[in-house]
Amino acid sequence: MSKRPDVQAAGALVWRLSASRRLEVLLVHRPRYDDWAWPKGKVEPGETVVECAVREVAEETGVHVALGQPLPGVRHKLQDGRRKHTHYWAAQALPDGAPPTGGRVVEPADETEVDEVRWVDAREAWRMLTYERDREPLGHLLDQWHDERLRTWTMILLRHARARKRSAWNGEEQTRPLTPRGEQQAHALVPVLAGYGVEEVITSPWERCAATVRPFLEATGVGAVLAPELTEAAHERARKPVRRLVRHELTTRDVPAVICTHRPVLPTVMAAVAERTPHRIMKQVPESDPWLKTAEILVVHVAQRPGRGATVTALEKHRAPALRPAEAAVAEL
Repeated sequence: MSKRPDVQAAGALVWRLSASRRLEVLLVHRPRYDDWAWPKGKVEPGETVVECAVREVAEETGVHVALGQPLPGVRHKLQDGRRKHTHYWAAQALPDGAPPTGGRVVEPADETEVDEVRWVDAREAWRMLTYERDREPLGHLLDQWHDERLRTWTMILLRHARARKRSAWNGEEQTRPLTPRGEQQAHALVPVLAGYGVEEVITSPWERCAATVRPFLEATGVGAVLAPELTEAAHERARKPVRRLVRHELTTRDVPAVICTHRPVLPTVMAAVAERTPHRIMKQVPESDPWLKTAEILVVHVAQRPGRGATVTALEKHRAPALRPAEAAVAEL
């Protein structure tokens, strides 16, 4: 008899500073269970945990967020014997007037699911939470706050989606396009990048990179910066411009950004990331090529304490999800 798969869920600890500069977090009350908990919910078919976390927060609280650094997940056993794994992130509300992105309409949760949403002091939240397991991500959030590492900025590394093989393309290398599967991956990346609140796109101008970020640009209205130094040919001639670009993004507190490039460029990019990443964090990623699969991202979370240099606090890897059934049917038409 095969083991039943774990139930995957996702949510976020949305935080802000009060007028008195105290840390506050957002809790929800569920009348069905009469409990106080974090906004969260189950991952839908074809959905990534990143997309799920952002969607569930919006549905249950009405707050549209951008995810920050990941927090410890929670595992517990369900009544039917399965294990439930809930993924959590620290998150902050998008700026006033910033439209939520990702291309999906979010319907508010019914009052029978959530009947109260409340901002509370983080220490008060520790007492209010109904389940002991929910205190684990809060404890990490508080540790990061006291260590002045909670406020982070995000740099995302993206390897372009699946492209036509070199041997099957008669045109110039810089014009080699994505395959149909690559185009699907590019569209599937939109809500993932939106989940981190990406506001800047830096890309190699070669077609397979430009086409990978194009759906996101069209869906969000974000502009792109073309960086010729990220092409394979330019990188082969000189690697310093690539290191300079990555170091700037790692040391300048700015808007969340994504850098889209090619597999041969990734070793230089990763070397620059490793310069500011503690060993215990860096060992989470492969030690050699290929650093990323096609349409896979490495999310780099960076913090800077007063008087100190920028330091990577967390790394995450995600890949474009499989198409949802409805999307797959449209793609086949």
